[in-house]
Amino acid sequence: MSKQIKDALPLDQVLVGDCIELMRGLPDKSVDLVFADPPYNLMLDRGTRAGQLRRPNQSVVDGVDDAWDRFADGGSIAESYAEYDRFTRAWLTEARRVLKDTGAIWVIGSYHNIFRVGTALQDIGFWMLNDVVWRKTNPMPNFRGRRFTNAHETLIWAARNEAQKTYTFNYDALKTLNDDLQMRSDWLLPICAGGERLKGDDGAKAHPTQKPEALLYRVLVGCSHPGDVVLDPFFGTGTTGAVAKRLGRRFIGLEREEKYAAVARDRIGAIESGDDTPLAVTRSKREEPRIPFGQVVERGLIRPGTQLFDQRRRWVARVRADGSLVVNDATGSIHRVGAHVQGAPACNGWTFWHFEHQGNLVPIDFYRSRLRAELNTGTAH
Repeated sequence: MSKQIKDALPLDQVLVGDCIELMRGLPDKSVDLVFADPPYNLMLDRGTRAGQLRRPNQSVVDGVDDAWDRFADGGSIAESYAEYDRFTRAWLTEARRVLKDTGAIWVIGSYHNIFRVGTALQDIGFWMLNDVVWRKTNPMPNFRGRRFTNAHETLIWAARNEAQKTYTFNYDALKTLNDDLQMRSDWLLPICAGGERLKGDDGAKAHPTQKPEALLYRVLVGCSHPGDVVLDPFFGTGTTGAVAKRLGRRFIGLEREEKYAAVARDRIGAIESGDDTPLAVTRSKREEPRIPFGQVVERGLIRPGTQLFDQRRRWVARVRADGSLVVNDATGSIHRVGAHVQGAPACNGWTFWHFEHQGNLVPIDFYRSRLRAELNTGTAH
């Protein structure tokens, strides 16, 4: 990002106003990631209003009946849907404009709105990458017993367009976060409760749909890097900003209601920024600097004439001065010769071939990792 564009951004600020108008004031292609938790358009007044719904102990359920979640209030259902769709397409259009060519968007919603949002995303030109089901470990029960308990919400992850080949996905970091298992698209996490739930002086929830920090943590670790700019058009009490600050990301928060913005500012202001070193995550091999095997040879780490073996010592190849390998009937790269001796269509020569060190076989990838570490820390010479 150019310094001029970055200077034009209200970084690490919470702006109050209509999110569409506020986004129109941001430069084109200026943010790395959008996380959006838009209004659900629950239309509770068409059934049982939240204020009339009671638990078995007769206490009132504190649901979402705020003005910001109403569209064409008093009109027909069709009018409400139409107004919500216009609003959705407008904010998504601006979100797509401000996303970089390598950017992506996450949108979360319930069954009330996520399908309409998904349609709008596709119509506008976004390209679906995944839908993720957030399965809640402690969902609110269905007190009337006339429907299934709403125990999940859906997140959509999308790129700017179909042709986009580059976007941030820290696959290995998410795998590490998940105890070395590939991260799945169903996430089991608790809802925001206990000490994490923000409350006002009266003891009531500061915001009815506050999201847990663990959910945003997973999104930001998986789909952004330290220093990236994350835009949240529906900032609420600032969960996105709080997690972004802890992870060394920059944020822009847009919020319609000043009361929520004030809570968010206080919340984020209480978080201390620390050393950036622990914020690094496991990088995918694809993201690491490319190291040709010839560089290992020219650095003298493996010398011409060295014998290389597969892990079971079935095959032996000899290293040549240009970094190629030679066996009895073939010559070529570490990958091509590895595939040839196995009669396989392809081979990762870095992990297939080993050199002998003190009687043990060590994969030649050992030296690639060493050279990459030098590049990443600036110690290469």
